[in-house]
Amino acid sequence: METETNPPFEILRPARQTRPLVAASPHSGRHYDRAFLASSRLGLDELRRSEDAHVDALIDGLPKLGVPVVQALFPRTYVDANREPLELDPGMLDGPLPAFANPDSPRVRAGLGVVPRTAANGVAIYSNTLPITEARTRLHSCYFPYHRTLTALLRETRHLFGFAILLDCHSMPSQALARQGAASPDFVLGDRHGSACLPELTARAESVLTELGHSVVRNRPYAGGFTTVHHGRPQDGIHALQLEVNRALYLDERKLCPHDGLGSVAADLAILVDALADVLPYACAAE
Repeated sequence: METETNPPFEILRPARQTRPLVAASPHSGRHYDRAFLASSRLGLDELRRSEDAHVDALIDGLPKLGVPVVQALFPRTYVDANREPLELDPGMLDGPLPAFANPDSPRVRAGLGVVPRTAANGVAIYSNTLPITEARTRLHSCYFPYHRTLTALLRETRHLFGFAILLDCHSMPSQALARQGAASPDFVLGDRHGSACLPELTARAESVLTELGHSVVRNRPYAGGFTTVHHGRPQDGIHALQLEVNRALYLDERKLCPHDGLGSVAADLAILVDALADVLPYACAAE
């Protein structure tokens, strides 16, 4: 397996791609540079609470199955790759926003724009406003290169196999649905209510994970973020499915340290990837 490291992200390439999938982890980055830490009112431990901690470790074995993996190295509190690039928060920037910005989205209002204002549990990251040039720098140095790379890999995959599947991997707090009075499932599958990928793909993912003994729900409370919407174009042969893993399955959430469950979840994800590889040729042949 060849490993290409090109900050702000890492690409794990198989020696030969043998499956029509690309896996990605946009929120497990934990490279915190000194300037960012100096600008934040929060300490490193508090900032790390926003990570999808160690999701990269759940999928870094997939290249052995012939699947390329893209992992963001920058933290989501620095810039969030799963937001629209125009979701800019006017309350945290010291200059006028571009006319085409989207400052009124629900995510921006919650402090969770592309350059987040708040970390986990709604805690403010900064004491002062940021220069608008800082937001621009983060987008051009981290955000856009990440998505350009993901786009290129999906196009390469579609060229090789006739179609491509993006598995966008995240993790969720074990109490994600507590406020709704429900127990959190082991996995949430987000396909934007059927618009980001072929329905057979989501159905197969749900079936496989259920057969492995997991509880699974679709699109609640996570239907898929910007990555799923932006890259999921079934009409063009590119299908995107967001996968949320309950952190309690593999992680000590208080210490942010993996426990023995990490190997088991990684093995289950390998089984899932293997099963998804055969769905679309079968589904298309049946049409």
